[in-house]
Parts: sequence; C-alpha cells; structure tokens
Amino acid sequence: MKAAVLHGNEDLRYEEYDTPVVRPGHVLVRVKASGICGSDIPRVLHHGAHSYPIVLGHEFSGVVEQVGEGVTGIAPGMRVSGAPLVPCMQCADCARGDYALCRHYSFIGSRQQGSFADYVLLPAQNVVPFGENVSFVQGALFEPSTVALHGLFQNHFRGGEHVAVLGGGTIGQFTAQWARIMGAKTVTVFDLNESRLEVARRLGSDAGILTSRGNFREEALAVTAGKGFGMVFETAGSPVTMRMAFELAANKAHVCFIGTPHTDLTFTPAQWECMNRKEFRLTGSWMSYSAPFPGREWQLTAHEFATGRLRFDEGLLHAVYPMEKAGEAFALYKTPGLVAGKLMLLNE
Repeated sequence: MKAAVLHGNEDLRYEEYDTPVVRPGHVLVRVKASGICGSDIPRVLHHGAHSYPIVLGHEFSGVVEQVGEGVTGIAPGMRVSGAPLVPCMQCADCARGDYALCRHYSFIGSRQQGSFADYVLLPAQNVVPFGENVSFVQGALFEPSTVALHGLFQNHFRGGEHVAVLGGGTIGQFTAQWARIMGAKTVTVFDLNESRLEVARRLGSDAGILTSRGNFREEALAVTAGKGFGMVFETAGSPVTMRMAFELAANKAHVCFIGTPHTDLTFTPAQWECMNRKEFRLTGSWMSYSAPFPGREWQLTAHEFATGRLRFDEGLLHAVYPMEKAGEAFALYKTPGLVAGKLMLLNE
C-alpha cells in the first residue's frame, strides 16, 4: 500500500509501505479520510515521534476491508470510524473503565501504524460503525468530538448553566455543540480569530467573543449579568486562556482543562485566589474513553451525527489535501496562525 511515512524530523515521505496483515480479533479498514491532530504537529516538525519510521494518524474513517478470525458484528463494506487507544485491559485503571489512564497502552498513529495510509489495522473493539447519512469527513471527526464530550462528563456537566468555551478550534467547537445539545442556558465561545467565532455561531453558540478586544471581559460578564459562567471549558491549551478560565468562572462553577499546555503555566496570587474565593471545582480531562470500551462518548457521537443534532460545517476545515500531499499539509504549520481549522487528508 501507499502511506505517508515519517522517517525523521520534517522528513515525511509518501511511499510504498507494508499492508497490515489481518490478525484474529482485528479489522482492516480502507482509510477514506484522516485528520491532522494538533498532537501530530510536534511529531512531524519538532522531533516528537516515539520511533522512526512511523505512520502517524489517529483521527480517521473508512470502509471495512477484511475482518479477522473471531470477529462478529463487523462485516466488509461497513462505514466505520476508529478509536485509536489500545489499552492493556489488564491493569487496575482498565478494570475501573479508566482506559485513558492505562500506563501499558498502545496507540494507533503514534506507537503503532496509523491512518495516514491506504489501510489501518485495529482491534475489533475499537471499530465504531456509522450510517450512510454520516460522511467520511464527519467520521474522521469522531475522535475530536469524543474528546470534547469526555470533557463535559469529567466536568459533571449540568444543564441550565451559562457555558464558556475558551478556544474555537476543532475540540472547542465540539465542546460548544455538546454543551448546547445537553441543555446549556447559553454557550459563549472565546477566540482570537473572528472566523472561528462565526463558525461557532453557525453551529449554534449564542455568542462569540473576540479576546483581542480590550473590553472582552466586560462583554463576557454581560452575558451572565455579571455572575460569571457556571461551566467553563478551556480547550486551547494556552496559559492565557487557562488563567482566563479562573477569571470567568462564577461562584461554585465547574472548570475543566481539556487543552494541553506546552509552556510553563503560572498564576499570580490574585488569579489563583479566584479558585479559593469562588470555591469552584477544577478538573482535567484526558482523551475520550469510558466503559464499556470505547465508551458512550463514541456511541453518542455516532448517534448525534446521524440525527443531525451534532453538526458539521465546512468552516471546521482549513483545507483538504490528498494523502499524497501530506507533507505539504504539515508545512502549513510552519507559519504561526495560518491554519485556522482542521486539515483533512483524503484517499481516493
């Protein structure tokens, strides 16, 4: 088969690669669409891969090509997405259903061959079918949608609250949508990019606030009549928005950090005291899994995409490239701020 193979830093080659051999309990999927995740960028551009050569890619969809011995309920021709985590299923964390916390895991697209290829092999339990009314591009967005929904569950989401989503990237857009679906009183998305705020409004958010404006905090508090937001989700992984989450939270709020920072994070005493004085609850969220594996995050994503309540908008995508142009797609990330949405790689 053909695959985009990473041989070293900034050395991504579209070339011949061994087609995975189907094993018992596994499913071979012919990849139709695969998204570039933010975690793929340092792997390609900043010496971030675990080993070389490696085929990256873990946000994908496609068609079942072949099923291994012992696989039931999955047949060739089915349209599917795939959960990339491969937990050990033996440790105490897995026994509790906390698969994302497994310390003995593998991961499709970082520790084993991923979806930047014609075919990808995955355990049958990782296969998530979807219907004809869900596109392959939507199927490749299952993974970021599930990350967003897991954050709501981790934050003990409650309806009827004013919700703030800090960061209008892919995960932020899905976080806002899930909050709307699950009964938020209002949903407000914060971002530096007006085009992302426009997408958020089209997808059902009540307000989009441009944080480059000097008075954006006053604008934000006006949404909640000065009380602050009862549910706050940080999705950008930026120290700026992480501190902002403390400021925007209401008394007794729930605050969740979904984004992952890549630089040191510091708070002034006054900023940190927000948590003490407001007595809000702060939690983190990691990946997107629950019991039974891969979890309700994946099943609900498939269901709500099918019903249309979870929406796709072309504005979620920055650009679409053929898989053979994967190197050109990654090169866009060398220009800071250029990429404003998901980059999607397609196979014919």
